[in-house]
Amino acid sequence: MDFKQLLDSITPEVYENLKTAIELGKWGNGEKLTQEQKELCMQAVIAYEHNHVPEDQRTGYIPPKPHSHCGGEGDVAEPEGEKPLKWQ
Repeated sequence: MDFKQLLDSITPEVYENLKTAIELGKWGNGEKLTQEQKELCMQAVIAYEHNHVPEDQRTGYIPPKPHSHCGGEGDVAEPEGEKPLKWQ
């Protein structure tokens, strides 16, 4: 079984168990996660969330802040009075 097949086989229950294991640093039976296990669990959780969880509910989501620059949304105002450099 390759990594993609493994990720496709993750159920919501397994996903929740992986998140809990990462948060607590140990498996449900109390055995401590190794660094490699933590990394693999995080990769699996991120991949699962990418395919099954709305963006604003994913682990580590930071909502965008409203901007207040000049111009409309997405527009960037050109600086006024900008002059090109003159090399002597």
